[in-house]
Amino acid sequence: MKTFFKWALLALYAMAWNPAAHAADKATRDDAVALIRKAAAYLNAHGKEKAAAAFNDAKGEFVDRDLYVYAADLTTGVAWAHGVNPRIVGKSMLELRDADGKYFVKELLEVAKSKGRGWVDYKWPNPVSTILDAKTTYVEKVGNNVLACGVYK
Repeated sequence: MKTFFKWALLALYAMAWNPAAHAADKATRDDAVALIRKAAAYLNAHGKEKAAAAFNDAKGEFVDRDLYVYAADLTTGVAWAHGVNPRIVGKSMLELRDADGKYFVKELLEVAKSKGRGWVDYKWPNPVSTILDAKTTYVEKVGNNVLACGVYK
């Protein structure tokens, strides 16, 4: 339980810190898919090291309005990129749960492993409204990695 609160506070800090999250222009599901497809192409063309640098750049091309790329190892669940919260990089997010207790990061990995791509729904604090909100995240398997990007419904 202590770990859950630590990660929840970390996530809230990231949302409060992220200036793009406060933009009035809300991204769509199509925008999330487009960003992940762009990230997948970049990863395939430039490799993981350069992709990590690009995805982790909060002012770079992989952060757009309230969208950013989250990337993790498909086997271990260890994050290697997070567009707005560098504290997550290098950590396993497998035990992170949403407000209903759902292990949504585990589900992100399972969808990527079993289907190659898809959507995962969960509840997460919305940085714009500051209330608990429904979020849907697009995930895509790229080699032994999962790339993800979510939007609020």
